[in-house]
Amino acid sequence: MLSKRVIPCLDVRNGILTKGIKFKGNVDIGDPVETARLYYEQGADEIVFYDITASSEGRGIFLDVVERVASEIFIPFSVGGGINSVQDMRDVLLAGAEKVSVNSGAVKNPDIISEGAAAFGSQCIVLGMDVKRVEKSEKIPSGFEIVINGGRKYMGIDALEWAKTGESLGAGEICLNSIDADGVKTGYDLELTRLVAESVQIPVIASGGAGNPQHMVEAVTEGRATAALIASIVHYGDYTIPQLKDHMAAQGVRVRNSW
Repeated sequence: MLSKRVIPCLDVRNGILTKGIKFKGNVDIGDPVETARLYYEQGADEIVFYDITASSEGRGIFLDVVERVASEIFIPFSVGGGINSVQDMRDVLLAGAEKVSVNSGAVKNPDIISEGAAAFGSQCIVLGMDVKRVEKSEKIPSGFEIVINGGRKYMGIDALEWAKTGESLGAGEICLNSIDADGVKTGYDLELTRLVAESVQIPVIASGGAGNPQHMVEAVTEGRATAALIASIVHYGDYTIPQLKDHMAAQGVRVRNSW
């Protein structure tokens, strides 16, 4: 059995580490470069970096911050926000990322997934999905809808169908963000995570809702995720990454003890 990954997420706004609840009310909380270095030293398996306002502001990502983070860590590093072309992907990879996360740009232009996979390999392309619970309908039979531009624009696209489409176009991984659970710290949306994980063959990262180590265990067992994304519980010092991994291991979840 493959080890389950523990992945801290750095949401960055104007070059500053920030955190909100349900994609709203963000508060600036620190330096993303120093924070990334801390999590690397604690034994994080990967780091995810999102420039959270790049898409809504219609601009490119802050490559200087990406470069500074990449210079401090030596684990896989995924970067997203405002990526709308293969050239944007190339710029991020040259700045030091190993993976590129496409989200709003891929919904608007799905071909970017296949173009990126052809240029850099599927292992490099992460499909970021921001998802909101809605009433089930003919258009959204799963009851989970894709939302873009940082949770601002509902797209009328069913999350399960979009996951399958992204996989078919060449995405190598899905990072599944539950807007409803984001920052609430009451647990991941296990129904959403399991539905998506069972509908595709590629790895799915559960994101949104971690408040304690047991939530992470649930994400990778009941939710069938291959990794758990975390933010608030480490940003605010509730737990260290070794503490999270120790708990997961004690519950029978295989993790990398890399510290």
